[in-house]
Amino acid sequence: MDHAARLMRALTDPDFAPDDEDEQPDPAQVSDEDLGSLLAAACRVDASAPPAMRRARFVVEDAARERRPRYTPDACRQMFDALLRRCEEHGWADLTRGLDAVEHCTEPRPDVSGPARALVAAWLGQDTARQPYALLSVAHLAGDATLRRVVERLTRDVGPIVADETAVVAGLTPAERTVLSEIDRDHRFSTPLPHAWRRSADNPAYVAFARRALEAAADRTDAIRAGEIPYRADKAFTDREITTLGQALRVALLRDEPWLPELFERLLPGIALAPTQAKTLPSQALLYEVVRAAQDYPTPELVAAIRTVRRTVRHAGVPRQLDKMLKKADAALAERADVALRLPRLDFDAVTDSGSVGGVLRRTAGDYQAVVTVTDTATITWEKDGSPLRSVPAPVRRDHPALVKELRELVKRVNAQLVTLVRALEGGFTVDAVHPYGWWRTELAGHPLARTLVRRLIWEIETAPGEWRAVLPEAEDRLPDAPDDASVRLWHPLRSEPAAVRAWRDLLVERRTRQPFKQAFREIYLLTPAEEETRVYSNRFAAHLVHYRKMFALFRARGWDSDRLGPWDDGEADEAERTLAAGEWRVRFRHSWADWADGDELASTDQVRFDRREAGAWRETPLADVPPLLFSEAMRDVDLFVGVTSIAADPDWADGGPRRAYWERASFAELTESAEARRDALTRILPRLKIADRCTLDGRFLTVRGDLRTYRIHLGSGNILMSPDDSYLCIVPARGKGDGKVFLPFEDDRLSLVLSKAFLLAADTRITDESILMQIKRGA
Repeated sequence: MDHAARLMRALTDPDFAPDDEDEQPDPAQVSDEDLGSLLAAACRVDASAPPAMRRARFVVEDAARERRPRYTPDACRQMFDALLRRCEEHGWADLTRGLDAVEHCTEPRPDVSGPARALVAAWLGQDTARQPYALLSVAHLAGDATLRRVVERLTRDVGPIVADETAVVAGLTPAERTVLSEIDRDHRFSTPLPHAWRRSADNPAYVAFARRALEAAADRTDAIRAGEIPYRADKAFTDREITTLGQALRVALLRDEPWLPELFERLLPGIALAPTQAKTLPSQALLYEVVRAAQDYPTPELVAAIRTVRRTVRHAGVPRQLDKMLKKADAALAERADVALRLPRLDFDAVTDSGSVGGVLRRTAGDYQAVVTVTDTATITWEKDGSPLRSVPAPVRRDHPALVKELRELVKRVNAQLVTLVRALEGGFTVDAVHPYGWWRTELAGHPLARTLVRRLIWEIETAPGEWRAVLPEAEDRLPDAPDDASVRLWHPLRSEPAAVRAWRDLLVERRTRQPFKQAFREIYLLTPAEEETRVYSNRFAAHLVHYRKMFALFRARGWDSDRLGPWDDGEADEAERTLAAGEWRVRFRHSWADWADGDELASTDQVRFDRREAGAWRETPLADVPPLLFSEAMRDVDLFVGVTSIAADPDWADGGPRRAYWERASFAELTESAEARRDALTRILPRLKIADRCTLDGRFLTVRGDLRTYRIHLGSGNILMSPDDSYLCIVPARGKGDGKVFLPFEDDRLSLVLSKAFLLAADTRITDESILMQIKRGA
């Protein structure tokens, strides 16, 4: 029995329960046509079915979300029959399943007008108007009379926004309606996929409707503020209107429509601030829907508008909720490198031809002046007669509290934008972002907020087709001369010869230039022979034991999605995933729940795989076919997850436990790419340190000669071995970051840790911590 047959039996036979793991059906081994038949059968499995049948249903549905099923004519008819049965028995069914079956049915397509009429009748008999886009599409399959009936029903007792929406969708072609049904968020169990939004954003009729709907919403809020419409708390829009407006806004945001900023200035205050002194909102629900849209397709203008309106909301709980939601919007904005670099200037001094470097804003408060300066971050200093003061002057706090609050909020806003800028620039590697030189010179290298960050990065300018010249703007007296339409991109070591990489690293250390993110010292991950042999997966970071909570937090910080692991059903394993290259690629990192250890959750790491989006579905791709730069950046993330969270880097683990064997093996293992970059940085940093004569780089270790003993610090884990017997020295690092006295060309907590231990051990006779001294003297 093949995999498709076993899955079909699991969906239809309550007594089928394979005992052997090898007998478990694998949906990856099923053809697209068989998957369509299986999905039709899965639609007949409801909550009352035996657990094994429900599990098989979930397996098939998960596979269908990853792939694009195709349907035989018989499977297409079965899908409509299953949907009709579910609607009659449970009052609801996912109509998009039927539309998908029709759209991807192998020829000849069957006549489903009869089942479609029955399905529409059952649907309307439930007194519901859910999934209106899909309902209109199914009604079209049933015939013109049924379509007119559905249009009449959907426009009954609704406002002009929904009526306009229904008329527009009803007038589209069947294929266009089917596309739109994929983005209808009304009672969907899953979030619409990015490709569905992109296809909808290419529909001129729907794009025009989106603008009309959003402007109509702004007109309504204007009327409420003017008293033309009576104010009722959170009743400015119906639930269906909020869903419609949310969909329209996402399409407009995806297209980055130029009319949106002006709309935000009207709409957001109108839904967030009551026309009276009430603490309620005209539409709290629509405000949250707008912010959710900003999490999906953010623009700098929308994020700024939300922050502005957040300061005016009177409801006590709303600002806290907005702050939580804005964190996700900020992270999502960094992923939209095409729009995230569009920074507002916020009245800061511009870069001028006369030599002013910009990035300064001044405000006067009586006899005092506030100076906001932007370098790595924004900071405020107060001056009197040109002399800096230690803190906010008391007269300013007393007489100008609003200005003090405004400037503090400005600093927070600027710092949030700088974080987004750095993440967007770094994220541009996976899309190979290229900018016109004229725009780059004005909006990045010459921007008062971005300037200091941008000029410390290495850029490449295309001087001739395929020929690039690398420059570090900070090291140049003036920006290079190039045509405004010349291409500019960030330099990456993967595209350079080793000698050029070494030269840039030497220059940065010589100039003591600290880059906003690791660029010159960036790790490179090339395909290995072992990965060529495994073909579709990498085991490079498999079989590590990690602190799970730390790794889960890193997933979130780096933009990876993952379900929580734990000792519960379906909590034993998961694949963390991240989409790259504007949604065209996906990387997956499998990991499993391992154990509890003294209250700490452990996980074990497994394979890394890559998928490419084809025709709206993900297709697993051989590693050799993954673009090298994208592969390198994705593997760099996985190296970070493992390197930071591995128990090998935990000094407390030396106390023992059942995982001691892994700790001993991994604590002093061969260096990964990130540790090799650390070693390369140390070759340049060590000669400049006062302890240089006591330090030697020796393979995987930094050897430090103290007066009591000689020590070897592993460059990967930071763990220490002492001569002559290689006994382990446990030093638990203090919380917080180092004092910053030693120049580092990039931020790296492990590098800081290695250097701090080197300074401590080079002067081991000055150590006062008895727990450390006892270990050193025990074998000295």
